[in-house]
Amino acid sequence: MGGCFSDLKGGKEAVGGLHEAATGTGRNNNGAHNDAVDFFYKTQGFQQMFTQVELSLSASNLLDRDIASKSDPMVVAFAKKRDGKLEELGRTEVIMNCLNPEWIQKISVAFQFEIVQPLEFHVYDIDTKYHGVPTKTLKLGDQEFLGMASCTLSEVVTKPSRSLTLRLQNKSGRGGLRNLGAITIHAEETVASRSAVEMILRCSHLDNKDVFSKSDPFLRISKMVESGGYIPICKTEVINDNLNPKWKPVCLSAQKFGNKDNPLVIECFDFNSSGDHVLIGKLQKSVADLEKLYKERTGANFVIPSTRHRQEKVLKGQLFVDQYCEKEQFSFIDYISSGFELNFMVAIDFTASNGNPQHPDSLHYIDAYGRLNSYQKAIMEVGEVIQFYDSDRRFPAWGFGGKIPDGSVSHCFNLNGSPGGSEVVGVEGIMDAYASALRSVTLSGPTLFGSVINMAAQMAVQSLTSHNNTKYYVLLIITDGVVTDLQETINALVKASDLPLSILIVGVGGADFSSMEVLDADNGRRLESSTGRVATRDMVQFVPMREVQSGQISVVQALLEELPEQFLSFMRSRDIKPLPSHFPQASTSTMQ
Repeated sequence: MGGCFSDLKGGKEAVGGLHEAATGTGRNNNGAHNDAVDFFYKTQGFQQMFTQVELSLSASNLLDRDIASKSDPMVVAFAKKRDGKLEELGRTEVIMNCLNPEWIQKISVAFQFEIVQPLEFHVYDIDTKYHGVPTKTLKLGDQEFLGMASCTLSEVVTKPSRSLTLRLQNKSGRGGLRNLGAITIHAEETVASRSAVEMILRCSHLDNKDVFSKSDPFLRISKMVESGGYIPICKTEVINDNLNPKWKPVCLSAQKFGNKDNPLVIECFDFNSSGDHVLIGKLQKSVADLEKLYKERTGANFVIPSTRHRQEKVLKGQLFVDQYCEKEQFSFIDYISSGFELNFMVAIDFTASNGNPQHPDSLHYIDAYGRLNSYQKAIMEVGEVIQFYDSDRRFPAWGFGGKIPDGSVSHCFNLNGSPGGSEVVGVEGIMDAYASALRSVTLSGPTLFGSVINMAAQMAVQSLTSHNNTKYYVLLIITDGVVTDLQETINALVKASDLPLSILIVGVGGADFSSMEVLDADNGRRLESSTGRVATRDMVQFVPMREVQSGQISVVQALLEELPEQFLSFMRSRDIKPLPSHFPQASTSTMQ
């Protein structure tokens, strides 16, 4: 029942009740279902021959690797490829001090009927020195291995209960003399639904479970599955020292609760940093019941099992629904298919750190026999994807960090050399303009992204001021990774963070890209400008092309991994919906 981070603060955070269901991606599911990727493949003629399923994970009797406390477990799910390599599918949250965890974060995977899909589940104890580090960025080699289990996906989905329990083994595939515990995998088909319910929940007169202070309550919501058991789908944040707590809004998609009449178990716990959370009380209500509580402005009493008479004791503490709202959570594809457009822009690094273009070891070297250099490979591979999403395939294309023909160093010049406009047509136009620029532009420096980011931001601003809410811009920056003025770049990104704009940075060559990764907010911390302003959302994604070209990740998956979520975060922040001719308004019930 911990949070997505392994420290005390993280353990008190909410899990599973945020606006995340319709993004098409999960925060921790690197290889999971992605609307943008599916849409790309489908329109290229690859038909959907799979069913999307969600895997819920729990474990029992895990090894205790910690000295002064219990293990802090997390699961990483992998798909095992034909060559034996493992492709990560996703990670659960970390649960603090728990040897019998039930994780809330699900693993999304496509079940393909016609092929065998081997899966592996690795359980780790997350070291306490990684407090505050999001699970996505944890290096597994630095964590303590607790055990692994393997099966095929069909073994899980063909069980009557759709659940499979496996003994954990060591990395050699044997359990050995020690009992490493067990892991249970439960599979459910993903329900395609835009419906969601947002509620504000509060409690009154909760029992006090602490001696020297008041309880620190949080709610855990679980749903009933076909086999009769319950799996957790949501946990609120912890509210310290309060017997009458009111939590932040909880948003549950129909994918999580099924239909409004499905029974849910709502448990209220007193948080303890030891992991031994104390049950304050529980109750069983459906979403329809919760809506009724809201409309009637009444509360529901918690109960607690009575050890004496084997009956439930009704408590004074009650649950109230202060706000109830049914809404639609639109997906990335809902917007694109209703007429929203992505407009791509390209900026190429002409700084001297790329090496002299006349030398074969330069990243800008043009080979006489037609072999592509690092930038050309990136343009071709990236272009295949991005031009698919741009309806007119006319790209503003710039260079930066080069000395242009008039002798000045420019940090944003038109790649085609034209003073009248920066647009080129298609990937071929980018390639031609790039080759032509190398003949007329001298590599220089320093490396500053600020000017091209500001230019892209100007285009996004013009779209907003013209009241055209159907355009979203994506700036692709191809660079060798050596940033001269990081703070100037951060300032430009923070300033542009409330615009319909995403920045995709593609790193070429073998340089140290650590400075680039600072710009990608995957570490959970939003960028902050030199004046103290914090970015309103994550809008940057960094992709090292060497990982794409080595086969570690597919170019399509890498480029589109975060775009749907960034796109949706902007649309929701402005309450922009898909064009109404395609999507009628949903009925709502809101508090006056």
